[in-house]
Amino acid sequence: MTDRTWPHRSETPHFTTLPFPIKNPTRNHSNPTHTHTRTRHFQSFKKHSDNNNNHHRDYASLPNDVLTKIAANFSLPDLQTTSLVCKSWRDGLRPLREAMLFLRWGKRFKHGRGGVKMSLEKALDSFLKGAARGSTLAMVDAGLVYWEMGKKEEGVALYRRAAELGDPAAQCNLGISFLQAEPPNVKEAVKWLYQASLAGYVRGQYQLALCLHRGIGTDQNLSEAARWYLRAAVGGYVRAMYNVSLCYSLGKGFMQNHRQSRKWMKLAADHGHRKAQFEHGLTLFSEGQMMKAVVYLELAGRGGETAAVHVKNVILQQLSPTSRDRALTLADNWRALPSSR
Repeated sequence: MTDRTWPHRSETPHFTTLPFPIKNPTRNHSNPTHTHTRTRHFQSFKKHSDNNNNHHRDYASLPNDVLTKIAANFSLPDLQTTSLVCKSWRDGLRPLREAMLFLRWGKRFKHGRGGVKMSLEKALDSFLKGAARGSTLAMVDAGLVYWEMGKKEEGVALYRRAAELGDPAAQCNLGISFLQAEPPNVKEAVKWLYQASLAGYVRGQYQLALCLHRGIGTDQNLSEAARWYLRAAVGGYVRAMYNVSLCYSLGKGFMQNHRQSRKWMKLAADHGHRKAQFEHGLTLFSEGQMMKAVVYLELAGRGGETAAVHVKNVILQQLSPTSRDRALTLADNWRALPSSR
């Protein structure tokens, strides 16, 4: 699957559409919204039970098939906590707890971690065993492996199964799959991206914003696109940070605001977006902040922005040897801020 950043070419070479090949589209583990929603659901159920009978809490009345569907996208800590409610729930959630063990082994085999040799076949086998026990997390990871193997139909089938159980990563991947199908099914794509976005999944929010920006599967709506870019950016999605900056800079979707544009461009640059590093370096150069400009331009050049190398070399000629060495040392020691991709 591939992601794209700013959907349209502008009149200047700085805002070209850039492809971002994603061989391993993954879920957003850092997003707390989904976990909080699940927790509130069970708290609500527990409170309802308490109110109906303060002396007898009949948690066991929830059928196991309903329980496992509700808990299908739970992580291991969520499952362990929920299993403490009553014996019936502990027994009913046993398959999902077993699925977490298969999920863990699948990840070890996929990445060659934990003292095991990397093997996509063994990883897939483990993920499928977890999926068979009802875990949407395992379904998504199995779908990703199928996708890597070129078995896209099998991958999409697992994405759909998990998406229908409410997993936002699956909903996002399913939406992207529809966009990349031959021919694309843009209506279905937007439907699933919207579901993932409502759940707070930042990659889905970014992809939905791109569709709204370009009018793919829906009417073009720059203000809505900008709003979803911003939500994804606030959630830590780096490409969305860059696009938010462009929205403010060009007055597309937001009122033109150069202060906000610079803020988001710097954030994207500090999170490792090479195009943003180039743009921010040019801004610093125009303001006479030569050493800082060299740092960002050097980083952009290392990331593949060849135009940044030329500008950096021009600035270096104007700096003393000490300042040049200092700027390049700062670039060597630079580390990107953590992000959601």
